[in-house]
Amino acid sequence: MISVPVPMEVIFLSSEQFDVVVIGGGPGGYAAALYGASAGLNIAIIEKNKLGGTCLNVGCIPAKELLETAAVSRAVEHAEKFGILAESKGVDWGKTLTRKQAVVDQLVGGITFLLKNRKVTVFDGVGVLDADHRTVHVSGGASGDVSIVGSSVILAAGSVPRTIEGFPIDAKKIVTSDEMLSIEELPERAVVIGGGAIGCEFASMMSDLGSDVTILEYAPKILPGCDIDAVKVVEKSFKKRGIDIKTGVAVKSQVTNDDGVTLTYGDNDDTITADTVVVSVGRRPASDTLGLEKTGVDVDERGYIAVDENCRTSVDGVWAVGDVIPTAQLAHVGFAEGMLAITDILGEDTNPVDYLNVPWCIYCHPEVAFVGHTEDSAKEAGYDVVVSKHRFTGNGRAMILGETDGLVKIIAEKQADGTGGKILGVHMVGPWVTEQLGQGYLAINWEAHVTDVAQFVQPHPTMSELFGESVLALTGRSLH
Repeated sequence: MISVPVPMEVIFLSSEQFDVVVIGGGPGGYAAALYGASAGLNIAIIEKNKLGGTCLNVGCIPAKELLETAAVSRAVEHAEKFGILAESKGVDWGKTLTRKQAVVDQLVGGITFLLKNRKVTVFDGVGVLDADHRTVHVSGGASGDVSIVGSSVILAAGSVPRTIEGFPIDAKKIVTSDEMLSIEELPERAVVIGGGAIGCEFASMMSDLGSDVTILEYAPKILPGCDIDAVKVVEKSFKKRGIDIKTGVAVKSQVTNDDGVTLTYGDNDDTITADTVVVSVGRRPASDTLGLEKTGVDVDERGYIAVDENCRTSVDGVWAVGDVIPTAQLAHVGFAEGMLAITDILGEDTNPVDYLNVPWCIYCHPEVAFVGHTEDSAKEAGYDVVVSKHRFTGNGRAMILGETDGLVKIIAEKQADGTGGKILGVHMVGPWVTEQLGQGYLAINWEAHVTDVAQFVQPHPTMSELFGESVLALTGRSLH
């Protein structure tokens, strides 16, 4: 056993050597650990909170659980249209939170079992990279103060919610997405600061469950990055349900008292009072927990770790994946990056992530799903494009569901005869579109042409028929 001096005059005992040490147990980290272990590597993973990271504990999974509660509430509300005599008695928020936590706990248990089954060694605590780039010091958790050594190290510390100066988070009246997922009771009046994916999901959920909701967004439109036609559908649906959307406004200050939180915003210093304010202005990388100042690992002014296409940092033997690098903060992107890093560590041929063409899903009502270029970005990239749009209003399955708001939009490279060539972008908004994006994702990433995809037979009656018909129309011929 050797003792290694580190900052804060703590002595760590070093006795274990691993092929790969992973700092962070979120999607990027546990994907790397599981994938590497399945390839025969001896892996250690360090997590300071709960395995599963943001996605599983305070992100994707609990948020979608609450959105499903909202969907059930909508179904009950409209049950009479289907001849079902049901009456909503409101929301038992306590039971909702209990069910949410049960789903989270079961999935955390599943990750724990998988890691144990593949003989991954789990350390509970904060992992800090030593200046030698191989030693990682673990402290502050149940594993005690120890040092472990890895032939390779993967940094996957994840992210935390961004906050706004002058808006102290109290977990009740002013919350981030983390606290919102466990808030004690639903507010009667809510303001969501930020109209991105997370903000719109929370706004949609609270509105469906009876809250009076206002969205304040600094950008000219909500859902920045989405195709404008999809955004228009969401805006129309939100406004129809009573969600007040104010775009192009900056939030300036807040005053909190017994009556709630009063916000001042916009050029005219307008005010609005809410019981709860949800600060949803993105997430920042948690790279500051890794002790990188003396390691030589390049970190930009925003806290993101610089990496190359294989997720290698500026230091040999150290990789970084997930929310700590400046790529799409999506769990499935973290999975891909974790596996990519392991593939590179193994010395195998890599297939770097094509970030333009990863799938995006937003689970508000109506849902949004897309992959590839928007119409505007395709034109900005120099493409001459042709576009096909078909709405769910004429789709039999959507009519049966009673969910006909939405459309499918396909962007393709324009050929000399005016028909579509290579498919550049697929954008969907409407019922269950997050489950329908698969064939669009494959078409984009296999660089398929319109004539290839138009030949596929779509099952009837399904909502996926709309994708097929939208592609078919780009051939110059159509059906419905």
